[in-house]
Amino acid sequence: MRIENNEVAVFAIGGLHEIGKNMYCVQYQDEIVIMDCGIKFPEDDLLGINYVISDYSYLVKNRSKIKALVVSHGHEDHIGGIPFLLEKIPEIPVYATPFALALIKGKLDEHGLLKTTELHEEHEDTVLEFDKLAISFFRTTHSIPDTLGIAVKTPLGSVVFTGDFKFDLTPVMNQPAPNFQRMAQIGHDGVLALLSDSTNAEISAFTKSERFVASSLHNIITGIHGRIIFATFASNLYRVSTAIQAAIATGRKVAIFGRSMENGVQNGIDLGYLKVPKDLIVDADEINRIPADKAMILCTGSQGEPLAALSRIANGTHRQISLQPNDTIIFSSNPIPGNTLSVNHLINKLMEGGANVIHGRVNNVHTSGHGGQEELKMMVRLTKPKYMIPVHGEYRMQVIHTQLAQQAGVPAENTFVLENGEVVCFSPNGARIAGHVPAGDVYVDTSGTADVGNVVIHDRQVLSEEGLVVAVATIDYQHRRVLAGPDILSRGFVYMRESTDLIAAAQKHVYHVLRNELGQPELPSDSVLRQKIIEQLSDFLYSKTERRPIILPMLIAKT
Repeated sequence: MRIENNEVAVFAIGGLHEIGKNMYCVQYQDEIVIMDCGIKFPEDDLLGINYVISDYSYLVKNRSKIKALVVSHGHEDHIGGIPFLLEKIPEIPVYATPFALALIKGKLDEHGLLKTTELHEEHEDTVLEFDKLAISFFRTTHSIPDTLGIAVKTPLGSVVFTGDFKFDLTPVMNQPAPNFQRMAQIGHDGVLALLSDSTNAEISAFTKSERFVASSLHNIITGIHGRIIFATFASNLYRVSTAIQAAIATGRKVAIFGRSMENGVQNGIDLGYLKVPKDLIVDADEINRIPADKAMILCTGSQGEPLAALSRIANGTHRQISLQPNDTIIFSSNPIPGNTLSVNHLINKLMEGGANVIHGRVNNVHTSGHGGQEELKMMVRLTKPKYMIPVHGEYRMQVIHTQLAQQAGVPAENTFVLENGEVVCFSPNGARIAGHVPAGDVYVDTSGTADVGNVVIHDRQVLSEEGLVVAVATIDYQHRRVLAGPDILSRGFVYMRESTDLIAAAQKHVYHVLRNELGQPELPSDSVLRQKIIEQLSDFLYSKTERRPIILPMLIAKT
């Protein structure tokens, strides 16, 4: 991949052909600006994986060129990867809006990086100037406070990244409406390329205002007579604020469960976004002593996370809260990709426990934070980009988004459906695809270890589907004899008591493999013996069962 001296390069380290892992870069000569650094939640087949981050190797290699990481807003798919990036490149200065910055500080503190990271608060009027690039911002609306679009000014025009956005003209919590004038001014000054949110490119209508959901939730909550358990994203202060205001109106006390929810509420209070009377929030232990019709629980777990508060309540494993037959649980969120099955399972579990569950758009308890087709076209009309690159969306969403851009005046040949790592270079003479930078998935497991690796994931999948067979034998290498065994142990493959004939045949098969290899003119190494057992025992078991478990040979040498 080669970027010419007069070219502006744009590429995604994550966020294309997927929902999540948003990370976009603008490079001109020896300067790189990074926009967002998120995570993606794993699909069901990524066993034992907590989340997926991007491959930062290109940025590590070019670390001296990085001028800033600027953040559009505080959702996990836009900030969750920051600690992992800073572990590799700690000198990157980070710029974020107040609420996003509070969330980032919490993450950095958990990773022991808070004291060593250069952090700056950004606002709509913030301007960052470097030798060749400059950064400005414009106000948008989303499902979280303090959301900004980002404009990176280059010698060829601005590269504009919308972040997640919709055009909410009646936002809640005293949040300002989108700054259409600023967007139009950026468009008037000249936009080289628009990187725009594609999440709702398939939705034809304008996205409903957050105020509409607030009114609906208030009406629902005021009509409930039993205890209310309200589950939403901890970062969605709009919903949290609505729940708190409804609790005040109905004379309910509120208890908060889940560390992220506690932190989110406290950050909201500290920043002045949440107005909470002193006596409204009670300790977790006290909520059980309050009459059910005067109690509300705010908790995490709306995505079916197994260790979150709501899942533990449903499973009866929560230390302080037990599900009651007249409870009403409100899911004020939609399942993110990969979590649908978990959420459905949780809803079923709660209903089996006798609770009433309210969820989904059908009950008007959630609205998207992403703009529909008309809003996407309006963004194109306001910014007037020469080139259009749809981001933050699966492939079909990106394709539809390019069609919308064409309807709004962008020539078809000036739209690019890119994949992660694919580099498009702009010059005064046009645009070209200039190759790729590394942009694969990096897996983070429950221990927090990054880059678990595809081999490990494959082994976990095989273990879950086919099981494990262990072959144990003691060998006298000097005299080329099998002294003990081989013994066969099965875990998750067959039930040994009911498969004695198969186990016995497998033992004989391994014995013959060992005897044959030990009888060769040249004594085989331990690794060769293990590989022969794996290959031949795997084929033998498949011929008998049509299954291929993981084979683990354990060869004990006589000392």
